Amino acid sequence: MKNFTRFGIALIFVGGLAAIAPAQESKEDTAKQDAKDAGHAAKQAGKDAGHAVKNGAQAAGHKTKKTVKKGVHKGAEKSEEGAGKIEEKTR
Repeated sequence: MKNFTRFGIALIFVGGLAAIAPAQESKEDTAKQDAKDAGHAAKQAGKDAGHAVKNGAQAAGHKTKKTVKKGVHKGAEKSEEGAGKIEEKTR
């Protein structure tokens, strides 16, 4: 019985150490996974920011194009009016 008690105590001690060791590994694994997740999140944030800049630049370009086109047409219209007035005066 005495040997059985010592064996039981030794088994509990070894079992306790075995239970602690995987917990430490999982903390390291968790930290590693957290670092990977943070890297992935940063990558996605960079992509999202790039897309936002691209879309904003395109929108600004379209607005500029529209404004310039509108100004050119208005200028051509006024030039045509002026040419008409000059033609009337020279008749």
